[in-house]
Amino acid sequence: MKLRTLLLPWLLMLAPLAMAQAATDPSFLLIATARNFGTYFPSYLANGYFSTMTSVRGTEPDRAYMVAFMDYTKGDISRPAAIPGWSEIDYNAGAGWLNQTQLNPKAFANYSQTLNMYDGTLTTRYRFTYGKTTDVRVVTFVSEADPHLAATRLEITPQFSGKVQLQFPFRIWSGHQPRFPIATMTSNQMIDAVIASGQNLNNKPVPTPDRAPVWYPGTTLVTDDGGDTQHMTLWLDGHAVNGLTMAEAAAIELPRGLKIESVKLEKTSDKLSLDVVADVRQGVTYTFTKYIAASRQDWGGDAKADLALATKARATGFGKLLARHVAAWHKLWQADIVVDHDEAVQRALHSDLYYLLSNTTVGTAWAMGACALTPNYAGHVFWDSDSWDFPALLLLHPERAKPIVMFRDRTMGPARAQAAHYGWKGLMYPWESDPQKGTVVTPNFASGVHREIHLDADIAIAQWQYYLATGDLAWLKQHGWPVIRGIAEFWKSRVTFDQAHDRYEILHVTSPDEAYDDVPNDTFTNAAAAKALRIATKAAALVGATPDPEWAKIAAKMYIPFDQKAQRHYDFDPSVPEDKITWFGSTLAWLMYPNLDLPMSPTVRRNDFAYQLQALETHGDSPNEMMMVMLTVAAAELGDAQDVGNWIHRNLVGFLKPPFNVRTETADNNAGYILATSAGFVQSFIYGLSGLRIDGKGLDAEYAPILPPGWKSVTLKDISFRGKHYDITIKRGADGKARLVRKEL
Repeated sequence: MKLRTLLLPWLLMLAPLAMAQAATDPSFLLIATARNFGTYFPSYLANGYFSTMTSVRGTEPDRAYMVAFMDYTKGDISRPAAIPGWSEIDYNAGAGWLNQTQLNPKAFANYSQTLNMYDGTLTTRYRFTYGKTTDVRVVTFVSEADPHLAATRLEITPQFSGKVQLQFPFRIWSGHQPRFPIATMTSNQMIDAVIASGQNLNNKPVPTPDRAPVWYPGTTLVTDDGGDTQHMTLWLDGHAVNGLTMAEAAAIELPRGLKIESVKLEKTSDKLSLDVVADVRQGVTYTFTKYIAASRQDWGGDAKADLALATKARATGFGKLLARHVAAWHKLWQADIVVDHDEAVQRALHSDLYYLLSNTTVGTAWAMGACALTPNYAGHVFWDSDSWDFPALLLLHPERAKPIVMFRDRTMGPARAQAAHYGWKGLMYPWESDPQKGTVVTPNFASGVHREIHLDADIAIAQWQYYLATGDLAWLKQHGWPVIRGIAEFWKSRVTFDQAHDRYEILHVTSPDEAYDDVPNDTFTNAAAAKALRIATKAAALVGATPDPEWAKIAAKMYIPFDQKAQRHYDFDPSVPEDKITWFGSTLAWLMYPNLDLPMSPTVRRNDFAYQLQALETHGDSPNEMMMVMLTVAAAELGDAQDVGNWIHRNLVGFLKPPFNVRTETADNNAGYILATSAGFVQSFIYGLSGLRIDGKGLDAEYAPILPPGWKSVTLKDISFRGKHYDITIKRGADGKARLVRKEL
């Protein structure tokens, strides 16, 4: 009776949350069952600042990462340093440890794990029957409201009375072996080294990562750590190899009334843990909570400060912390995309938005790594950030898009240095930027992509879009204009004037279809460069600067390769044979993508699209998801409602790995967590189905909106544009045609 009295206030506090979860729209819930044991593709919980990967039991030792926290081992590229794993709790009822028991439906009966994207929580339930039976429930979250905090709560209901053991560790990861000198290895050397290590880079069965030999995590070295068995706390200080410092702390909350036999501090080079032995009674539920605080250099304090945060969180209580976190996520979801009526598409949209939002910060200058807070693509910043993630966030969450453009402002120094290195003027941003320093971190085997310079135009376009969407002239003057001007200076120095044809050309570039390296006059690159130069001229007038007259001249005379007979664009100069098997087949669909949206007649647009599909069929190989999402936009621009629906659903096949809709680079591989593909799917709705474009006129439809057959409506909720908020709905009129309805909020 006493225990029930003590638990009653907590139950009353959690009851509203439980009721809210029960009423959650099913499209926000992704559920794993025992059928996923063998093919479980991990998701993650994150708040833009730090993360933890998920695992089947909900209690396992999982790697965790922190924003722009990089390992700088000599000879290797910079890569995200895995911070000590913090979410683990282990339990032993006498027959063996929970986290070491083989997964099977008998030992983990009635299993379910729910990723609630609306609340930002992971809840795992099962009956653990190995030896003595225990009912288990685990809830984990990384706080959206308190960015330094996270928590894992374990509830056990033993179906026996007796002694149990629990462990509450920090898992200190050893360095990855073998570690390759990727900063200097050629492609063939890397492949040979991977094979020599007993590995390969081939596609793997789900859920094994395809490129783990290349995209392994960096290392965090713990310099000082400790714990207190009386106060049930742990703490550690550390630093990434040759990198920044970091800290973590934990405060453990034990159930009141629990009969504790012993508490020991376990401290080794691999683990720091508080180990508890206690007596439990049959049928009584015991709740254990692990409160975590984390920080890194220039974001928070040291272990002492984190320890204070963790103990304060424990004093505040799990219920209040969770309520604040859930409220923060609910506020984020006020901006949403709602589809009526297609449940599979709605669920995919919510998972894509969840992954984008989980990796955004506010008020910083940290861009988003290509694969979020995971080690994939080594956490580097690509054009994905500017051309894919940024536009998807801009109208829904401009404050969360802003750090992406601010990153380019913050890292102008390295961009200027790279331009000078190659003999150019202005700003030449690295194809792969270190997320902390902004320096060049492209692997040597991919060094040819230093010619993939459309990136510079993509960055300028994003800077201009931010100004157009916010109307923030002060920001443009101080931050956007220096980037736009520097990129215009780069293009001026990079172009070549062809006097015989009275045109400007851009030679020796890598196409977005990267198999075509060192080609002249890539169409996408030339068109994007011309747009960036026009932007520079417009921006100069707004900020009171004098534009270089050469910018407008170059833009006007930029060569855009075009086949007059076929009335379509070329991918690049026709002197280059288009004879390779690639992920894309062609890049003509990219000319229609919202950030570029090259003006062309309806006839040319349709011919470009037809050629793209033909090329994809004849020499496309396991299409990259970036291409697939662009086909939706292209079909929408052509007004083909049936094709729009087909391409949207094609984006759900193979690319979304169960159980948590993790998007992979292709349907065949397991190169996952690529934010650009999630952002591309979101853009298909914001800019594709709606026809909306951000330009000097405002936020207007450039072509008629479209709905796939059978769909009733699509609503872009809480769109933000120049200080005003709107719900924009695509719905059918009495004539059955789609139309836009804009409602100011």
